[in-house]
Amino acid sequence: MTSTLPPARLHHIGVQTFDLDNSLAWYRDFLGCRPTWTAETFSDLTVSRLPGVSRITEIVTDGIRLHLIERTGRERRHGPEDRVQFQHLCIAVDSPEDLRAKLALWHELYASGAYEFLRTDPPTEIVTDAEGVRSFYCFDVNGLEIEFTYLPTTYLPTDDLPESA
Repeated sequence: MTSTLPPARLHHIGVQTFDLDNSLAWYRDFLGCRPTWTAETFSDLTVSRLPGVSRITEIVTDGIRLHLIERTGRERRHGPEDRVQFQHLCIAVDSPEDLRAKLALWHELYASGAYEFLRTDPPTEIVTDAEGVRSFYCFDVNGLEIEFTYLPTTYLPTDDLPESA
């Protein structure tokens, strides 16, 4: 028996942080995000899933929606952690120039000293794969990895590949 699943779409990505104000400022200045709402009271379910949750703020820009989740009472560490977290978030840009501009902006914001970064690793250089896809990787102020990518018009996503015979 074959069933048809309803289409699924990404709604948001939750990012845990020790410092919501620092994260808000960085995502505003780096991605142009703006807050849409903030919650400071939570259901029993939310508190059981996120012990120590103190604030959640939704931020959005150009079809990207992030929920910044501030949790208190946890140890703040600099450097790699030994627990599982998402591997990375990938954000597409419209041109190679946009990719270079985003890389330059990361360096500018880091050098400003206005933000506290849990990881001080610099972004990677922009690399180009065999299909012409260009990307670089960087860390946000919370130590979470973000990939920025440019997909050329000649790039054919897997969903659009013809079926093999």
